[in-house]
Amino acid sequence: MKHFILQPSMRSSIGGAFYPTGYSMVMFPSAEDADRIGHRLIEKGMSGDEVYLLPADTVLEEISPTAKNTDNPLPSAGTDAATVRAHTKLARDGHTGLLVRTKDEAAASRLIELVRTVPYSIAQRYRTLVIEDL
Repeated sequence: MKHFILQPSMRSSIGGAFYPTGYSMVMFPSAEDADRIGHRLIEKGMSGDEVYLLPADTVLEEISPTAKNTDNPLPSAGTDAATVRAHTKLARDGHTGLLVRTKDEAAASRLIELVRTVPYSIAQRYRTLVIEDL
């Protein structure tokens, strides 16, 4: 798995909130489950460069700040800031994130099939102009 560093391309062009188009973000109550699912994805053929493990501290330090000014001066037209706030709340409760490149429906299906084998808190796929619940 790859070390996560927030890239400019992972932010919304309007407001700057975390919006990694072409990726899915899953939050797990257990860091061990997140790590296990990430490694299983790689074992099943996904590139390790397309899977990021995000401990709670990383979510709070890298992703949470992206929602600070998204509703200023006007409320956000989308749900990107609200989604960041949901990830932030879970991270404050100690949940671990897994960010996975899901460039097509097949990749998203493989991901959610594995994710559903363990308890998870939230699973969302970022597509152009829509955040889809998985």
